[in-house]
Amino acid sequence: MSRLEAELREQPAALARLLERQGARARELAAIFRREDVRYILIASRGSSSNAARYAQYLLGRANRMPVTFATPSLYTVYEQPPRLDGALVVGISQSGASPDVGSVLAEARRQGRPTLALTNDPGSPLAMLADDVLPLEAGEEHAVAATKTYVNSLGAVALLFSASAADEVARAELEALPEALEKQIALSLGGTPLLQEYADGSGATVVARGVNYATAYEIALKIRELSGLVVEAYSPADLMHGPIAAIRPGWPVVLVAPTGPAHESVAQTLPALVERGARLLVVSDVPALLDRAHTRLPLVAGVPEWLSPMVAAIPGQVTAMRLAQLRSVDVDAPLGLRKVTLTH
Repeated sequence: MSRLEAELREQPAALARLLERQGARARELAAIFRREDVRYILIASRGSSSNAARYAQYLLGRANRMPVTFATPSLYTVYEQPPRLDGALVVGISQSGASPDVGSVLAEARRQGRPTLALTNDPGSPLAMLADDVLPLEAGEEHAVAATKTYVNSLGAVALLFSASAADEVARAELEALPEALEKQIALSLGGTPLLQEYADGSGATVVARGVNYATAYEIALKIRELSGLVVEAYSPADLMHGPIAAIRPGWPVVLVAPTGPAHESVAQTLPALVERGARLLVVSDVPALLDRAHTRLPLVAGVPEWLSPMVAAIPGQVTAMRLAQLRSVDVDAPLGLRKVTLTH
């Protein structure tokens, strides 16, 4: 078994460990979001952590009814002209905690006297040292280049902060049930993912999702791209229809991520236009009517609330990316010359 698959299988235990060890800490940190001088949240991140940041944009924006925006690290490093951060709570998300440009945003925020929070798997990392407060991801050491358990635990940390800052005990109970749902999803995806040989010799794909799963679209696209070398892009349905759909030709693979929830119908409505263009549809969903129209079914376990669905919806994407890479004879633990930690400035 590859290290990637072993770590993929560890995700339920890793999430359960996060919830057990950091649940109380998340409740303590919730007070930061309620500070009178905090008017918006600024997130610094790179790579798959930026996909976790997209999830945070929805959840933390909903919980606190305040804008959540993304930092522009080049303003801090390349141009050395950082913006004024009055009113900001600055959050750095980095699984390794080693990215210098993410750290530079937190360092500037502290210089300006703004509160800072790090979500990282390494509480002794440079990012953690720069932050006022740290929420450790508790994923355990991750060896494979492609993030699996650190990504899901990044989402889990955001979900913990959401339930804590909203003081929502129903949400917290739903989150506590998620490791079991992850266990079921991993068994379903590893045991039921169809053969993917027909996609192995392709050149790329498109992933479409909306709402909280907009993050999932980007994460699936990243996983397939970094593991197999295929050119994969992510879009919301609205962005896809505003021009990029012109590139969908007969036989082009399109992954639709559309679990039950408010965003489902918006994604499902793109299906007729994609079918008309001859796309091969890979559907990630728990909705039978949509799965029945798929060329390739990637089913989700039922009963997961939409706000938590990005954690289970990431699993079919991880398995698909891993199997496509294996079909293309790529070493999934060290794909295409990539390294586990990338240092960018």
